[in-house]
Amino acid sequence: MRAIVVVCGLLATTLAANSTRGATLEVGFASADVTPELRDDCPVWVAGYGPGRRATGIHDPLMARALVMVDGTARVAIVGVDSIGLQLPTVRRIRERLADYAYVLVASTHDHEAPDVVGIWGPTPFQSGVDDDYLNLIVERTVAAVREAEKNRKPATTRYGTASAPKLLRDSRLPHVVDDVLRVVAFYDEQSAKPVGLLVQWNCHPEELGSRNTLLTADFVYATVAELERRYGCPVTYVSGSLGGLMAPPGGLYSDDSGKPLPGGTYEYAERYGRDVAEFAAKAVDSASPLTLTPMKAFVETVYVPVENPVYRAAQTLGVLNRDSFLWTGDPLQRGERPAGETRKLVGALETEVGVLRLGELRVACIPGELYPELVYGKLQEPVEPNADYPQAPAEPHVTKSLGDDKLLILNLANDEIGYLIPKRQWDQRPPYCYGRTKDQYGEINSCSVDAAAIVMQSLERCARRAAE
Repeated sequence: MRAIVVVCGLLATTLAANSTRGATLEVGFASADVTPELRDDCPVWVAGYGPGRRATGIHDPLMARALVMVDGTARVAIVGVDSIGLQLPTVRRIRERLADYAYVLVASTHDHEAPDVVGIWGPTPFQSGVDDDYLNLIVERTVAAVREAEKNRKPATTRYGTASAPKLLRDSRLPHVVDDVLRVVAFYDEQSAKPVGLLVQWNCHPEELGSRNTLLTADFVYATVAELERRYGCPVTYVSGSLGGLMAPPGGLYSDDSGKPLPGGTYEYAERYGRDVAEFAAKAVDSASPLTLTPMKAFVETVYVPVENPVYRAAQTLGVLNRDSFLWTGDPLQRGERPAGETRKLVGALETEVGVLRLGELRVACIPGELYPELVYGKLQEPVEPNADYPQAPAEPHVTKSLGDDKLLILNLANDEIGYLIPKRQWDQRPPYCYGRTKDQYGEINSCSVDAAAIVMQSLERCARRAAE
């Protein structure tokens, strides 16, 4: 099959021909429960950590939280789903049901206490943990949440705010770099000035409960959303930012009534952490400044990322990762043939999507994986660690260079989950290892390839240039 040059990267999806500055913005919020039913005859396998973790109960519901924005006749939806990482094919099914929308963005929170929707957390390493009926449920209820939000819309004004929360992040991989900026877009009723809803972006793995927990839960996100909804009396859509590089809640933050340190991995710890995230979100809301969200346009690119990770390739061969693969052409904008027969031994590639939303003054980076914070601000270590595998690799374009750092949202696991996006200069799989370590650091095992970050960040840069025209 002749290679196809995918022009989606040069595609600027105009969200409305009549979307003009000054047009009235209407917004609506709604949510839907996407918690699976637990039955003896249909086990639910919990994603994150390792395989074989069967759900034994439900601590709190998993939700799809939708925000709909309407400008003139154009409709845009942003949905945050309590999930480990919905794959692009599932997102496309949601979009098919919302074909009247100009753009639908579905971002997973990366919840490590939700069902497997990827495949690699089944009963054994050789069996998929995906239940097609559960994927159908997510599609149905996410669509329903968007439709309900559309019905709830009303004219609104918007404000944008940030708060820095470094004490709420731990980076367990060297070098220690975090994105400690919590970003919020707040919506207010145009007539009453009362809060209509919040869009909250924070940069931390929802994984406080750990690998021993077998109850389904949204992790700390549940407490964050509940506290903000209580405080402001309005719905909240929560999305995750740059959480690559093992961004996680730090230990030792809390003590019990007697002053004894509260152990991590408990619901009390997760809830207290979630309330702290809400406290910083409230600071962002209370200090927010006016924001214009019209006109609205999306700039989207379809790219191909080589899958060189031997674990991922084995999982594809076994059918554990049941997702279309294409032969790697060497060009991320060219789709190769579908592998068959002996060609399965060649490097395959996944089709994914990168994008930039230009919503008036706001820029939204749509990243289909877990971005290392170094690639938000360009904070690469200088000088480069001499034992890194590729110390001479050029620096990838970073988010704030491409989009600026003012009035910005950075959504990870946006429309897809392709794993860690690691700066190539920091790749460290071969001895001698960086920092005098006797073994490699955790990270590369969850990346498709050493060039995944460059492909995604170069695509984002192209989308950003189009958005700036």
